[in-house]
Amino acid sequence: MNAVILLSGGLDSTTCMAVAKSQGYDLYPISFNYHQRNKIELESAKQIAEFFGAKRHLIIDTNMNAIGGSALTDEHIAVPDGDVNRSEVPVTYVPSRNLIFLSYALGYAEVVKADAIFIGVNAVDYSGYPDCRPEFIRKFQELANYACKATAVDGKSIEIVTPLQKLSKKEIIQLGSKLGAPYHLTRSCYNGREKACGVCDSCKLRLRGFAEAGIKDPIVYEKMPADNTKNHITYENGE
Repeated sequence: MNAVILLSGGLDSTTCMAVAKSQGYDLYPISFNYHQRNKIELESAKQIAEFFGAKRHLIIDTNMNAIGGSALTDEHIAVPDGDVNRSEVPVTYVPSRNLIFLSYALGYAEVVKADAIFIGVNAVDYSGYPDCRPEFIRKFQELANYACKATAVDGKSIEIVTPLQKLSKKEIIQLGSKLGAPYHLTRSCYNGREKACGVCDSCKLRLRGFAEAGIKDPIVYEKMPADNTKNHITYENGE
């Protein structure tokens, strides 16, 4: 069995790789250089693919910076400080990113004769992105059933698999740790510097998840919270 895994180099996609590996799939990860601010994550993706013994790691170049409208693709838009209780869609949302990525992944899946596409979307501890919600995945699955020769003509099933959809960040980390996911290789920070900033949405959700799981986060932060188990994370310097 073959599986395509959308691999960003972050915690969630790495957990997806571990899940796919545990289910006996041969791994065909796909990553994207979309001119993102945090393109350092691509180096992590390469290391993670090698760690898992991927059959092939495909990296697609696509310029979503030309579209703009996101703090992750436009250097003129600042990455905001994180808020783990945020209800509105933040400026780090990249318009139609998962729709574009899944479309590439579906084409890749057809070529490598994959039975599944794994994506680490989550609707519990996440930043409110519309393309991480269950209804989006359901609609894309319906589209995938008609979008390519393998599914529409040959009758093959290519399942969009979302093993993290209903898990909290704590539960994701517990699952990945159990499966031996190499979290020390992952990058989650939106700012994309050598050390994780510790204050963006992604960092705060990650730190809270590790704290609630009772597991030490193995990566290095510029700013390490003194207590990130509460909804409001406090830092060593009192911020």
